[in-house]
Amino acid sequence: MLYRRGYVLALAAAIIALAASLFSAQAWAQASIDTVHIVPHMEPAKIKEPEPIDPSLKSAIKPIKVDVSLVLVPVTITDPMNRLVTGLDRDNFQVFEDKQQQEIRHFSSEDAPVSLGVIFDMSGSMSTKIERAREAVIEFFKTANPQDEFFLITFADKPDEVTDFTSSVEDIQSKLVYTVPKGRTALLDAIYLGVSKMRQAKYEKKALLIISDGGDNHSRYTEGEIKSMVKEADTIIYAIGIYDHYMATPEEALGPALLSEVSELTGGRAFTIDNPNDLADVATKIGIELRNQYVLGYRPSHPGHDGKWRKIKVKLIPPRGLPPLRVYAKTGYYAPTE
Repeated sequence: MLYRRGYVLALAAAIIALAASLFSAQAWAQASIDTVHIVPHMEPAKIKEPEPIDPSLKSAIKPIKVDVSLVLVPVTITDPMNRLVTGLDRDNFQVFEDKQQQEIRHFSSEDAPVSLGVIFDMSGSMSTKIERAREAVIEFFKTANPQDEFFLITFADKPDEVTDFTSSVEDIQSKLVYTVPKGRTALLDAIYLGVSKMRQAKYEKKALLIISDGGDNHSRYTEGEIKSMVKEADTIIYAIGIYDHYMATPEEALGPALLSEVSELTGGRAFTIDNPNDLADVATKIGIELRNQYVLGYRPSHPGHDGKWRKIKVKLIPPRGLPPLRVYAKTGYYAPTE
């Protein structure tokens, strides 16, 4: 009788283990789109979510100072085929502040909740691409998790906050249906409004997605002012540029470089496409990338309150046998003045 009972228990345990392995394999298959996974040596540590930030929209650009008792650096790693590289651990990274190596005190590669803002071009030149652009936003939101919060800003002659922060993807999608392309392109003003809105974000991880088809030709703020602002904002910016083969104006010709420079300052990336049919796939790729970032945390070895720019450099120590990998991370932050 004891032997039979032991056999039944062993059989049940084997069935449970088999089901668990099948579930794990299915989850990995769903998460491995455009990713290269490296088996980690240790489990990542969790980072405690911060308290919500009080709203504070400003009418003019002023420095956004952050609490640097702990500096958090989101990092994306890609291989030569532009695929995400996941599965790295703390020992594969080094962080330098002003050329001095820092101790990585926190490490995470988990899918943490994100505060997301979409900045959507509704200028007249988008009229032939608008349906594909709307589809791209829908595909982007399909990668979200239930805890995320979102807002939507559209822009033409001026930016317009269409929705406040919401957890309802359907709310944003319904608002996009009624947008009509017209007017000029106040892209820089829209970025300013998006970064300012992020001061109300609930989560530490913040990101903006810009969808536009050309350079700025109608903004109040200058390119230099916006670049300084995004360097200070602690918000990752991704951009999808939809460009025609023939660019009729100097502003349109400068559009790709503008989006690329603004994005890379924050540790994000700009994707350039010339076929609107590719919009949805690229938006999905960006959404997956946001879910597969590493977050490195360190306390500056020489903290100061001088308001100066502190340069950050993330170096990768890849496992043996891998091809050259590329690191995307923010370039620095401004120290507080108090």
